[in-house]
Amino acid sequence: MMKRNCTECGAAVNPARVAIGYNVCLPCGERLARQRVHTIAPLHKSNYMVISNRAELLGLNNKGGFYR
Repeated sequence: MMKRNCTECGAAVNPARVAIGYNVCLPCGERLARQRVHTIAPLHKSNYMVISNRAELLGLNNKGGFYR
């Protein structure tokens, strides 16, 4: 198996992580994951929706009252 280095810091990446498609080490992967901010919102009589912009979340629930 080929040894890979982290694309962020250059440290060696665990071969098990490389086998499942990750190209960053565990500490860098944790740091990158914490930078992503989103929430899951249940919609009335519908599915769940990923919201990454707060403006999209405001007024989304039409049963919660009037929003302008």
